[in-house]
Formats: sequence, C-alpha cells, structure tokens
Amino acid sequence: MQTLLLSLETSSPVCSVALHRLADGSLVGQSELRLDKSHSTHLTVLIEQLLANTGHQLADLAAVAVSDGPGSYTGLRIGAAAAKGLCFALDIPLVAVSTLKALAAQVAAGTARPENFLFCPMLDARRQEVYAAIYAPEGQEVLAPTPFILDAETLAEQLARHSILFFGNGAVKFQAVLGEHSNAGFLVEIEPSAISVGQLGVAAFHRQEFQDVAYYEPFYLKEVYTTTPKKQSL
Repeated sequence: MQTLLLSLETSSPVCSVALHRLADGSLVGQSELRLDKSHSTHLTVLIEQLLANTGHQLADLAAVAVSDGPGSYTGLRIGAAAAKGLCFALDIPLVAVSTLKALAAQVAAGTARPENFLFCPMLDARRQEVYAAIYAPEGQEVLAPTPFILDAETLAEQLARHSILFFGNGAVKFQAVLGEHSNAGFLVEIEPSAISVGQLGVAAFHRQEFQDVAYYEPFYLKEVYTTTPKKQSL
C-alpha cells in the first residue's frame, strides 16, 4: 500500500534521506552520510538501506519530496535526478521543498519562544557570497531567497527592527563580517536535513502541490558559471 513519502536532501555536503507517513506526518526513519562529494555514489544506497531497515519497499512510496535549492549545483542535480527517476518509474508525484524554508522550519521547531525571532538560513555560495532568506516562526517568507555578497551593511534594515537567528554553513562568514550585533544570534552546526524536507513535503502533498516530473529543475537561484580548461602546450 502506498502510504509513505520519501524525502531527499542533497543541497549541502550532507546527503540525507527520510521516510514519513502521509497519514499523520510521523517520521518512520532517516539516514545521512557526511562525506563531501559522495552523493552520486551513496544516495541510492542510502535509500535502499533506509527502506530495508524500516521494513518497507519502493512499492510503499506514494510520493518523493526533494530539496529544491538553492545550494550545491551538483548536489541539487543529483537529488533531482534520483527523485525524478523514482517518480517516473513508480508513477508517483514529485514534491519540491525550498532548502532554505526547510532549514528555517527545522531551527524554528527547536527554538524556545520562536515568536521572538525571525529565522535566516544562510548557505555558502563560495567566496563572500551566501544564499539567504528570512522567515517568520510559522514559515511565512519575510525576505525571498537572495544571493548576498556579504558586507557590514548586509540585512542592516532587518537587523535594526528584528532579532534574527542566523544559521547554516554560510552564517559563519556573515558573523565574521558583521561582528557583534545586539539583534543577531548565530547558531553553529546546523545542516539541511531530509527530515524537515519531509515534514514540509507531507503538507505540500496534501495540498497537491506537485511538480511536472519531466520538466522539473531545481531552484539554483543564480546561473552556474563554467570555464573551458586551457589547452596544455606540448
């Protein structure tokens, strides 16, 4: 019987998968691997192991939720390809969940008195750039996902009016640039998780917010720049 949602999170160096029951949103199991650049070789293995360890099979899946980005270009491509392949083969719907929104929901759920804060996930985008957004405790978008080049004035308007928690692998760069600020709090070792992707994915499934499996592409937020290798002289 198709009763489960499989969620995939591959936007960061952590490769994470989870299973949730669609009936009540409860977590069945999760697995993750913290090996950089390992997603392409380990994602399908993690899925197979999670299903086996929880006593389920692919036929039990009613949908797949995938972390939609922004994040690692390669990681998002791998997650999207795996999710689309499963959905196509099993003829089940695909759900896309914002990486930043899922990360904010994850932190808000574990924060005491979350109503006192806004939540700003930041993902490293190389050099002094991050992908960031701001969310209210209930998940409403206050500032849409944006690529920021960090300086001392980044989010100055928002910090002047609100207490904001910053987290994710890009937040440490912002802390170094911003320095001490009475309205800024920084949380360490917060990584994207398939559990929060699954939690939001269950809600999206019941709202029937499905993607076109054939044409779905992750939300990269900005164009990917590539260079042509220089020819080596003989």
